[in-house]
Amino acid sequence: MVIIGLGRFGQSLALELMHDGADVLAIDRDEDLVQQFNGRITHAVLADATREDVLRQLGIHEATHAVVAIGDSVEASLLTSSLLIGFGIPHVWAKAVSDAHGRILEQIGVHHVVHPERESGVRVAHQARAQLKDYIDLGGGYALVRTTAPAAVLGKPLREVHVRSEFGVTVIASKRADGRWVDVSGDSVLSAEDEILVTGPIEKAERFHLT
Repeated sequence: MVIIGLGRFGQSLALELMHDGADVLAIDRDEDLVQQFNGRITHAVLADATREDVLRQLGIHEATHAVVAIGDSVEASLLTSSLLIGFGIPHVWAKAVSDAHGRILEQIGVHHVVHPERESGVRVAHQARAQLKDYIDLGGGYALVRTTAPAAVLGKPLREVHVRSEFGVTVIASKRADGRWVDVSGDSVLSAEDEILVTGPIEKAERFHLT
């Protein structure tokens, strides 16, 4: 996981990902911040992420997941995000400092725009690591996640799949192709286009879409 920017949001995200066992490469232009995180995360690098040649030297163009957590310069945020999108990185998150900033990030192709005043670094860490569309910690070791329906449950009534006994989670709703959310029952049949809401123990809920 690549994190560009070690401000408060980037720090929270990096430490949560490390806690969960992920490899983290963090980039910042502040030497003091980089030194502070040396030894606390996998790699902390002092570099200018707005330069394409620098990102390529660091191998960022080959990454699959990257988060632009730059908050002190909208220009740097947009330039860096544009470079990552240009590299073809399949999962790019970017922090927005305003609604207008967020709209521009969406327009240049950022896949997930994050508003830190609404979303914590911990929440985004779970979304990024497990490639979830949304994640809510319910407390007590349980979570509610929004994700795609996994292959293991497609094309047959859910009661025949035994979701709860086999996977330890509960599917509570699905979003159809027309955008409607509907309650799920044992007779429900899911398709690959459906989004679903799943609740259960955090690790099981996060991993369910991979089954």
